[in-house]
Amino acid sequence: MVDENQDLFTTLYAQRLFFLVTTELKVLKFQPIGRTEARMMLENRLRTLRRSGNSQEYEQLQGVFQRTFQ
Repeated sequence: MVDENQDLFTTLYAQRLFFLVTTELKVLKFQPIGRTEARMMLENRLRTLRRSGNSQEYEQLQGVFQRTFQ
């Protein structure tokens, strides 16, 4: 989860294609985004989780972030 009603997905092959999926009243919207934008979205989410003290979700997302972008 990147934001309220938004999730970020990537392809399994090379993790170079990212998609932002937004749900609005039973409607799904798919938006392709670049690797840099996807990285910034995850960094922002990690900051939010760290500030809120949600350590379990933070640790899980940090692992995904490291495997995907480093």
